[in-house]
Amino acid sequence: MNAPKPANAECRCPLPDGRVLTVTASRRPRANRADVKCAVAGAPALSTRMQEVVRLARHTESRFDSRDQVVLSMDAAPPADERGWELAAVLADRTVRGAWLPPRQGVFAYGWSDAWQLGAVQGRPEPVLAAMNWTRAADGFVVLGEDPSPSGVARAVSHDILTLPHLGALTGHSDPRAAVSSARAWFPLHSGGINDSLSWVEVSVHPADHAGADEEDTIAVSDLALTAQLAVRQVLAAARHFDGRGLGRWRTVVRFGQPRFQGASYELALVMADRLARGRECVPRGRVIASGCSSAWHAGRVDAVEGLAAKMELILKQAAPGDRVLLPKDGEPDADPAYADALRAKGASLARIERIGMI
Repeated sequence: MNAPKPANAECRCPLPDGRVLTVTASRRPRANRADVKCAVAGAPALSTRMQEVVRLARHTESRFDSRDQVVLSMDAAPPADERGWELAAVLADRTVRGAWLPPRQGVFAYGWSDAWQLGAVQGRPEPVLAAMNWTRAADGFVVLGEDPSPSGVARAVSHDILTLPHLGALTGHSDPRAAVSSARAWFPLHSGGINDSLSWVEVSVHPADHAGADEEDTIAVSDLALTAQLAVRQVLAAARHFDGRGLGRWRTVVRFGQPRFQGASYELALVMADRLARGRECVPRGRVIASGCSSAWHAGRVDAVEGLAAKMELILKQAAPGDRVLLPKDGEPDADPAYADALRAKGASLARIERIGMI
């Protein structure tokens, strides 16, 4: 029998300056709202980061439930360079959803991660332990990032301390990153200036059973504006529909090396990274470099993009041995023979495609 989910949950975060922040999470029916909402008074950037952290940390959970919205808040803003609150936000979110049941009330947490989507946790510098009010935490439960050996300050107190090398340790499981498959593909960023380059998009997938849920709800996108996030989710959901068995099987995180870009020419690279991560394509010796979009990804169709000639030139300049270049079949066909020869001379190869899955 499953334990009832709490309506609210709190997790405190001790700071090196001696203050203690409280992250509060509440749960309510989603009703077509965002899955996660974060609010920190006077700190919109911090609210955005908290939302991103929580969404990424959910990636390695085996179950997916989109029926509730979780609202998180923080009673005070930490210093701009302080990230120890991230673990407190993750634990508050998991507690209120019933994904983690703390052994006792009064959870204190300090830790952060550069790879929440892999379940990694790090942190716990000595200044935090030295400044922590252990009398206040005496009846609580302390969760700290990464360090396997608590300091003398921590050993001097009588309550529990859990050190986390990864989020799987919360429930006694193995490192969740072993079940995450990630792949990257590159696409040209062309504006006609000195900053023209190839940028990557990375897709990470983790097996999860969410049959019947909206596929777009299972896709988290980092760093992009809301409209761009929606576009990415729609592209992946439609392209997986073309796979036949690609829906309802994964939790997904998408990251971009350069989040500031315009246009839709990244779409083919995004779809290819997703297919590589899910084992639907053969991995080339080098990079997959792609430029293409579609108005019908659900049919697997690949359409031409604007400014393809300039993007082809940029790709040629930065191609390396082993790279596989994918371009729409309908774009700049007259340049094919000479362009393919030029790529071949650099050890790369070219494929003109009109549909995914036929590469």
